[in-house]
Amino acid sequence: MEASSLINFFYIVSAILFILGIKMLGSADTARRGNGLSSIGMLIAVIVTLIDKQVFDSWVWIAGGIGAGAVIGFVAAKKVQMTSMPELVALFNGFGGLASLFVGWAEYQKIKDANGGLVGNLLNPSLDHFTASVVFLAVFIGGITFTGSIYAWGKLSGKIGGQAKVFSGQKAFNMMLMLGVLVCGVLYAAAPNGENAYGLFLAIVGLSLLVGIFGVMPIGGGDMPVVISLLNSCSGLAACAAGFVIQNNVLIVAGCLVGASGLILTIIMCKAMNRTLANVLFSGFGASAQKTGGKQEGEMKAISGEDAYYVLEAASSVVFVPGYGMAVAQAQHAVKELGEILEENGAEVRYAIHPVAGRMPGHMNVLLAEADVPYEQLSEMDDVNPIMSTVDVAIVIGANDVVNPAAGEDPSSPIYGMPIINVFEAKTVFALKRGQGAGFSGLVNQLFFRENTRMLYGDAKATVTDLVGQFKD
Repeated sequence: MEASSLINFFYIVSAILFILGIKMLGSADTARRGNGLSSIGMLIAVIVTLIDKQVFDSWVWIAGGIGAGAVIGFVAAKKVQMTSMPELVALFNGFGGLASLFVGWAEYQKIKDANGGLVGNLLNPSLDHFTASVVFLAVFIGGITFTGSIYAWGKLSGKIGGQAKVFSGQKAFNMMLMLGVLVCGVLYAAAPNGENAYGLFLAIVGLSLLVGIFGVMPIGGGDMPVVISLLNSCSGLAACAAGFVIQNNVLIVAGCLVGASGLILTIIMCKAMNRTLANVLFSGFGASAQKTGGKQEGEMKAISGEDAYYVLEAASSVVFVPGYGMAVAQAQHAVKELGEILEENGAEVRYAIHPVAGRMPGHMNVLLAEADVPYEQLSEMDDVNPIMSTVDVAIVIGANDVVNPAAGEDPSSPIYGMPIINVFEAKTVFALKRGQGAGFSGLVNQLFFRENTRMLYGDAKATVTDLVGQFKD
């Protein structure tokens, strides 16, 4: 068998392991094995690529890069809290985009330098239009992914405000940036060996970085799960383009898998909010939320932990609705303990998870899995809503928009039309909240003013732990 055939055989093996790994990620029972399987596929791809490219003369640099990456990954896995996972995912997306940008830039620079001078032009072929086009795509998508992800990381980590930031003429400004980078890209790809090619290339790099920043800036914190999913898709597409640049089949396949899966998840999440992707990206949701929200009637009614205990003790069915507040308070273990006590007390317990709850796709599933909550008790929105009117107590833990009745009742609300978990139909609702302020998205939740809703103020972990203590006493 020829060497090239053997290389491609191992690339196919890697691709099959990637696909099997992604499929196994669809179930909590097989997700860990799926992750391991995909890792083995990537290890095979890296080793085969190093052998194929005959780059072992630079083994010091290669070993140094692998060692540095392994140390950073190990430390991050040990140190980063579950509440910080969205920020970590955003950073990973950003690094993926930056790597693709550097691959495209390095390949272009290599060809450009090789063709320099009269001798170089005679000995080396010119940069063809296809290679120039994929270099443009790798740099363009990679640049947007890098700065967009870094900006999203800043919002998620609290380094910069989570609210949407808009300014007069922002849409027109963003359109001009996008138009500029596309025009530069077309001119560059049309004449990649011209005198102005390098200047156009540098302009593409700069404008792409700006598009990432100003593209994420007007997106509010409530839409961050969609943005993270979209940036993840972009990192895959950038890697795919980089694969075409260096003609690496496994990078093309892996990039396509990440890009396609991220795009499908983005569409699913937009559908769950009954919004289009364009509305998420360009509506400035959150910046005008307070101005457009409807007038509130009534007042929030607080309840003590002791009184809440008496209601829960008599309940025969309880539904927990987790949100980012549970993640911030690290309350998932206390919630699981309370759920077990309620079951021992004869109540049926469920955990209702909205598709866009938290700060990244699947955020609540990850937290509850960490606390060993049985997967069978997790319910999707469409499954739990039909039985919500029969539920004795719904406990909302730090969730806001995903349970806001304004989504179905207030046409002036920015979230009008968005499917929610109908906890307002439950006989009693306990809303665990630190204070009376609006949530991360800036929307006031009309649920908190309902007659059947009682507010349990304070840190969610302390509140749930207090309820657990009430049962034990």
